[in-house]
This record gives sequence, C-alpha cells and structure tokens, in this order.
Amino acid sequence: MCVALVVGNSIGSGVFLLPASLAPYGLNSPISWAFTAAGAISLALVFTQLSRAHPAAGGPYAYTRLAFGPLTAFLGAWGYWISVWVGNAAIATGTVSYLSSLIPWIASSHEAPAIVTLTMLWGLTFVNWYGVRAAGWVQSITTVLKILPLIAIAAAGIFAVRAGDFAAAAKVMPISLHGVTAGATLTLWAMLGLESATIPATKVRDPSRTIPAATLLGTVLTAVICLIACSTVVLLVPAGVLAHSNAPFVDLAVRLWGHRAGVLVAAFAAISGFGALNGWILLQGEVPHAMAKTGVFPQVFAIESPRRTPTFALVFSSGLITALVLMNYQQSMVRIFTFMILLSTTACLVTYALCALALLRLMWTGHMRGARLGAASLAVIGGAALLYSLWAIAGAGPEANAWGFVLFICGVPLYFLVRARRAP
Repeated sequence: MCVALVVGNSIGSGVFLLPASLAPYGLNSPISWAFTAAGAISLALVFTQLSRAHPAAGGPYAYTRLAFGPLTAFLGAWGYWISVWVGNAAIATGTVSYLSSLIPWIASSHEAPAIVTLTMLWGLTFVNWYGVRAAGWVQSITTVLKILPLIAIAAAGIFAVRAGDFAAAAKVMPISLHGVTAGATLTLWAMLGLESATIPATKVRDPSRTIPAATLLGTVLTAVICLIACSTVVLLVPAGVLAHSNAPFVDLAVRLWGHRAGVLVAAFAAISGFGALNGWILLQGEVPHAMAKTGVFPQVFAIESPRRTPTFALVFSSGLITALVLMNYQQSMVRIFTFMILLSTTACLVTYALCALALLRLMWTGHMRGARLGAASLAVIGGAALLYSLWAIAGAGPEANAWGFVLFICGVPLYFLVRARRAP
C-alpha cells in the first residue's frame, strides 16, 4: 500500500494531461524529463534517509521541525499543504477532462465539469474520513489499473517513434536552457508525491524499513514510466493538436489503435485521476492534522473521527478545493491545469528544498545515525536535491513564484496568532 501511495499520488490525472502543457517546448520536453527523473530520485533518496533515521508522522514537517524549529517547519508545511489542495484541484480538473472524452455532455455543458468534479471530490473525502485502510485499498486497485495504459503507450513509443519525429519536435522550439528549465518545472508535477509514504508514518507497520523502500521503489517506477510515456506523446502527436487537446493520451491511442483504444485509455486515465485524488486527499488531512497536534496550527484541525482520521482537516481542505474549482470552472481546462500545477509545484519545491537542507543540518549535528549512508554520501544527496529544487523553482517563472511568495507570507500571521493563543 505504501508503494501504491507513492506511485498512485505521483501518477494521477496530471501525467495524462501534462503533454498538452509541454507541447510548446518541443524536443526540450524529453530532456526535461531526464533531468526531472534524476532530480526526483535524488529527492527520494533524501526522504529515504530521513524516514529511516526519523520515522515520524508528518513527513516533511517533522524533518524540518527537528532541524530548524517550529517556525521554519510551519512555513514548509504551510506551503506543502497549499500545494496539496491546489494540486488536488488540478488533479480533479485533469480527471474530468478525460471523463469528457467518455461522457460528451460534460464537455458540452458549462456547469457539468464543476458538478462532476465536486461529486468526485466529496465522495473521496468521505472514503478517507471512513478510514485509512479503505483509502489504501482504493489506492492499490487504482494504481494497478492506471499504469496499464502508460506502459502500453511507452511500449508503442519504443517501436513507433522515428528520427523524423525528433526533427519535427525540434522545430517547435530549439533546445535551450530556458526550454529545458521551464519544461522541468512542469514535468516535476508528475513526480510530486514521492514523499507520500513518509506522512502517515504512525499508520504504517515497521516504518523505518517500509517507508524508505516504498519511497525509492515508487519513485524509480514512476520516473521511468512517465519519462517514456509522456515523451512518446510529445513526439508522435503534432504540437498544434497537442497544445489544444483535453486528452493527449487518447489522441495518440486513437492514432495508433483506433477509436475503441482511445475510449479505453480515457477510462484508465479517469481511474488514474480518481486514484491520485484519493491519495492526495489523505495527505491534505494528515499534514494540517500533524501541525495541529504539535501546536503550530489551530487545534480544530486536530479533531479525529472514531477511526483516527482527521475529520475537520479533511472537510476544511475539501472546502478550499471546492471554492477554487467554482472560481475557475468556466476557463479552459488546459489553461487552469497549467497555472495550478505551476503554483502547486512551486510551493511543494520550497518544502523539498527545506527537507534537503534538513538532511544536511541533521547530518552536521549528528542526528542522522539511523541512516545507512555515511556523511559524504548524505552530503552529496542533500546537495544534489537542494540544487535541483532551487533550479526547478526558478523554472516556474515570475508569476507562479510571486503567487507562491504571497501564499507563504500569508501563513506568518497565522503562526504567531496560534502561538499567542497557546501561550500561558
């Protein structure tokens, strides 16, 4: 279930809609994927070593709190929580985008996308409120189903891509540092979630062994599958068609195997988004719940159901997603999706950078004795992950960085207000 949480949270509706966002970058996209895969594996190694040494609930929040204290940990977790619920709106948008290929009335109606999105959101919120094991089974089943079309597309790409496809992609945008950097920030969206297994640590058996293994294995599987499958779509579907597609993998499946294959891929993509949304809803409750239990978030977020699930945190986060969906449902699905993934990725990258710094700090202060690697290896891993995170943040662009900065600043007054209320 932990591997399914990592793979399932990473491979969601995002990877199925991502080629449309990558269309303007042409041949820069496969190169971006290669950088992203390397960066994601370095980040996975950071979380592997941190979770082995400190298998605490809350994941990134717990590590940064141990290394830098409550304020830095709060800001990192605040940004991560924003990343999760903004990202959930993007996942839901991508899922409904693929459902519109199966159910035409969704695409033909202005209200239908919002109605379907919110029905799915609140149904999965109930599943996660009911219990973590129920959410785990949903995640395991949907993860198996979602990787099937990606493997099929990846296998087809190995045999179908020709030299002329690379030449055509190169004409869309020349290979450049700017193109690779901008593309890498988008491609990282498909890898967000590699830390998922570290967050519900108290609900995992033998966490010091299970979580590191699941994190590394899940990240490598996700990186390989996404790199090949998404690059295949970018290379085989014309950029002009791809940029305006609400279902890029369906378009390629129809070209390769016909209409029935396209319908099947759309169904699997919708299942994929459904499963990813389930896993991320689990995290949108666990993160503020862990913060509230340590006293840096309003205590109402610590409320639990009889099954030990974070009731208020789940409901409040889903309420924020509902507001975001209702404010944006009349815009283009691809446009909404692209902006939300940039904002979500930027906020999450700050948390990743803080975790890389936490690894270096804890190693320096002698608090990484539970890790299996030596100090030199930990320094290389932490340094590589930190540099990659900063590079990807720069690639998000000024608009996403500006919005991310504003959201982080908004958390500072809340932190001091909560601390003041808890003071004796």
